[in-house]
This record gives sequence, structure tokens and C-alpha cells, in this order.
Amino acid sequence: MNKLGLRSRLFFSHLMVALVAVGSLAIVGKISSPRFFVFHLQQMERAGVRIRYVQTQLVDGFEIAWSRSTLWSAIAGAIAAGGLSYWVAKRITHPLTQMKAVTQKFSQGQLNERVPSSEIPELDRLGASFNRMADSIEGMEHRRRELIGDLTHELRTPMTVIRGYLEELRDGRLEPTADLYQRLVRESARLERLVNDLQDLSKAEAGYLPIQLQPFDPRPLLVALMEKFAAQLLDDGPVLTLDAPAHLPDVLADADRLEQILVNLLGNALRHTRSGSITLHAWIEPRSRQTQPLLWIAVEDTGEGIAAKDLPHIFERFWRSGQTQSRLSMGTGIGLAIARRLIELQGGRIEVESQPGKGTTFKFCLPFA
Repeated sequence: MNKLGLRSRLFFSHLMVALVAVGSLAIVGKISSPRFFVFHLQQMERAGVRIRYVQTQLVDGFEIAWSRSTLWSAIAGAIAAGGLSYWVAKRITHPLTQMKAVTQKFSQGQLNERVPSSEIPELDRLGASFNRMADSIEGMEHRRRELIGDLTHELRTPMTVIRGYLEELRDGRLEPTADLYQRLVRESARLERLVNDLQDLSKAEAGYLPIQLQPFDPRPLLVALMEKFAAQLLDDGPVLTLDAPAHLPDVLADADRLEQILVNLLGNALRHTRSGSITLHAWIEPRSRQTQPLLWIAVEDTGEGIAAKDLPHIFERFWRSGQTQSRLSMGTGIGLAIARRLIELQGGRIEVESQPGKGTTFKFCLPFA
């Protein structure tokens, strides 16, 4: 019995229930019906009907008729119950058979397979849950393939440049100049930055990136970053300003990771803003019934902006807007993905607003200490 399938188990269970019901009916009828029949004959005699001399024959005839009718009823009931049990079992197990076939195809790599809907609510919910899981796995597989393709391209570009320069130097077709060595160093630094960013992103998404949450005053960090980036600006570049209260409350965050986030956001703003202004904002969102008090920090620029169709993808790995003229000016393409994960690990969230030709604003919040 333990090796029987679900359909056989359902069939035999339904059939057993039907047989028990018919058997109970036959036993109860066999015991009680003759007594009720004799009692009915006695009532007829009291009413004046003379059946005393044939009472035994009547009771025997009744028992024979009852036994035969019960036998044929049991046979007919068993056949009907068996047919109905088989139909119900097949109806229940058919969606499960379909689900088994779909899961086998899915395990073989056919990730577009889905379980069809079922008329049985429980099985339909089970199928819907499987389909949601399948959509998620298919999306992850798609992103994995895209990541491998993008990563291959990102690694190939600087490696090709470095190899080309080294071959030219080996063959004597290029003179070893300081500018050439600087290009080689720049491409090597780009490779190193890409590998480090990938390592940080992998650790952050796996939850292995160490986050040291502790109370600290964010204003000195904001001032230091403004001074650092102001020293890198050219005379004809954007104006860098800080818009924050003189005193900010302590936040519960990792100071090093917060600096990493702001360096990434300010660096992106500088790459995409040739003129105009870049403003680092900080303000306090008071406590409400639904939320605790938060500190918001925003990097606002007047650069080229991002198209509305690109905004949903801005935090994806290796995403790049089609508006960008130079791939070299965009960094590794995973800085924003790292920034979002780092903010989430510190209990905050990040948002973006942008209008093409007018500028972009990245803002994120952190909880008070």
C-alpha cells in the first residue's frame, strides 16, 4: 500500500468508504428490519387481519427478499462508487501530473514552462505559487546571463587596451613615454576597481559585507566630502554647494560605508554635469504615526538627466543609459547597485528623480541613532 500512487490511494479510499457505508446499511437492515416487520404484522393482527398461521412464511420471505435486494444493491453501489472514485481521483491527480511534467521540464532548463490553472482552488493556489517561483528563477537566470555578458565585456575592454600597448612596446613600434605608462596604469586601475566593486556587490547581496552600525554625526563627513570634491573641479566646471543645517542629529549607520555611498553619488554627478551646479542636501523628516524620524541626504545636479524609461533600471548591475557618449566616463556600471544594497543594509532606502536636460537627484534616508 505504501508504494501506491496518489490516484490509487484516492480510488481505494473512496471505494472503501462506499463499501463500509453499504456494509453498514446491510448489517443494520439485516438486524432491525425483521423485527420491525414482525411488529408490523402484530399490529395487523390486532386490527383483525388473520395472519398468525402464515407469519413465519411471511418473515422468511421478507428476509430472503431483503437479502437478495441488499446483495444487488451492494453490487450496484460498489460499481457506482468505484466509477465515481476513479473519476474523482483522476480529476484530482491530473493537475498534479501536469505539475510533475512541468517541473521536470523546468529542471531540464526549459524555464518558460508554467503550470496551467486548475478548477480545484488548493491546487490552483499551489500552481500559482510555483509559477511565481518560476518567474523569479527565470528572471534571476536572465540577469545572471546578462551579468556574465556585461562582465566579460567590461573586462575585455581594459585588457585589450593593456595588451595592445604592451605588444606595441615589445615590437618597438611605441616609445615608452610617461603618458603611455599613465594610460596603462589607468586601465589597470579600472580593472582593479571593477574587481573590487564586483566583490563588494557580491558580499553585499549575500549579506557578508561587514556593516558596523553605530551613532555618529554625519555633518563633518558631508563637509569633508565637499572639500575633497571641490579640489577636483575645474574653473569652468559645476559649482559644488552644501545645503544642510548647522547641526544634524546622530544617525545609526556605518561611517565608512556612508562615505562610499556619497563618493559614488557625487562622482556620478560630476561625470554627468559639465556646468551648472551640484548640491549636497541634508534635512530631517519628523516622526509620524507610521514612521520614525529620518535623516535624508540628497545629491542634486543640473546635468544631462535620465530618461523616464531608464529610471526603473538605474540600480541594476551594469546598466547604462543610451544617452551616455563615453563608456569610460561611466565607471564600472555597478556603483549604484552597491550603493542601494549598502543603504538597505543600514536600514534606509534610496530614490531617484530625474528629467532629461534638467538634472538628476539621488536621495536616501537613514534612521536616527
